[in-house]
Amino acid sequence: MIVLPAIDIKDGNCVRLFKGDFSTVSKVADDPYQVAQRFIDAGAQWMHMVDLDGAKDGKLINSELIIDVAKSFDIKVEVGGGIRDMNRIEHYLENGVDRVILGSAAVNDQSFVIDAVNNFDDQVAVGIDAKDGIVRAQGWTDKSEINYLDLAKQMESIGVKTIIFTDIDQDGTLSGPNLVQLDKLRSAVSCDIIASGGVSNIKDIINLNSLNIYGAITGKAIYTGSLDLRMAIQLAEKVS
Repeated sequence: MIVLPAIDIKDGNCVRLFKGDFSTVSKVADDPYQVAQRFIDAGAQWMHMVDLDGAKDGKLINSELIIDVAKSFDIKVEVGGGIRDMNRIEHYLENGVDRVILGSAAVNDQSFVIDAVNNFDDQVAVGIDAKDGIVRAQGWTDKSEINYLDLAKQMESIGVKTIIFTDIDQDGTLSGPNLVQLDKLRSAVSCDIIASGGVSNIKDIINLNSLNIYGAITGKAIYTGSLDLRMAIQLAEKVS
């Protein structure tokens, strides 16, 4: 299993949200470059970055900062937030980003997802963010009527190889990932599953690995110190 430390960008700052609520935004670090270096020093091979402004507004608002961070370090970077056309995918993939994450597009424009997968294959992942099992879009502000398992199956059928699943009710809470939903998701599709939301300690890493989850994103836990990133990475690599 791989561990992907996260940097969420809003207004150019490293921040975290509680349960996806933009009114709860809190700054967790002053410099994304220093944060990325700490991730590398801890042994991270991948880094997860999100343009929160872009996710909410449907635009690439913090993309230049994200690209500059990606180009500045020898670490693989996946990026989500506001990526809703082919030009935006190309903008990232041609400028140092290794994988882009499509979220709202998976709900609102599946023909675009099909084209993206056909053109960029496994460099395209889909983020499925759900509350009570129902998918949300537009930076988690719009509620759909789609069950997360149904959407995952649709994504698998069009060739998506990686799904990043977030239980919104767990995100930023440090209360552990939703193991029940993740287990159902892993059983429902053959895609690589990356768990996001709620990871707080080494036990969560062990639990996710026991489900044969491909990857785990951790954000707030490494900023608060409740999860030792180096230890988590070493453990994940050891038991993989």
